[in-house]
Amino acid sequence: MKAMKQEHDGGVRVQISDRKRSATGPQAIASSLSRTVDGLGMVGAGRALAAVNQVNGFDCPGCAWPERQVRHVLEFCESGAKAIADEADRRRCTPAFFADHSIDELGSNDDYWLGQRGRITNPMIKRPGGTHYEPVAWEEAFDLVATELSALQSSDEAIFYTSGRTSNEAAFAYQLLA
Repeated sequence: MKAMKQEHDGGVRVQISDRKRSATGPQAIASSLSRTVDGLGMVGAGRALAAVNQVNGFDCPGCAWPERQVRHVLEFCESGAKAIADEADRRRCTPAFFADHSIDELGSNDDYWLGQRGRITNPMIKRPGGTHYEPVAWEEAFDLVATELSALQSSDEAIFYTSGRTSNEAAFAYQLLA
């Protein structure tokens, strides 16, 4: 397609040209497989991807893929494969990581860098005046949350947030908590 300009209502000019790259096809497949194999290993990736959106498998954690009577062998998209890789990531972010990195240092990194550190293994807390997150026992973490929620004048004072990358099951459990 040749580059061309079009006039829209209000005189806004839009330029249309050939696409620079594709988000589908062999490159998307290679990217999906690479991330999934990196996170799960070859056998684990094969097993997980073969079970996505299957009758005896599990629903894609990244979307609400339409369920049909007849399923295909590979019933997922690139985003779904990457969501599975993220969910099954074996990297762990332990209290030692937080001891080595101040809150200011963590704040200077982008979300991607932070996400690549792995799953947090313990509840963490920032104590008054603290510069680092510190590990806290689960019992203390739950007590702290319960105390803060119970102290609210109205449930309208509480705000709960979850990621769009959260699985349907985790989001449902979180909804029940809220």
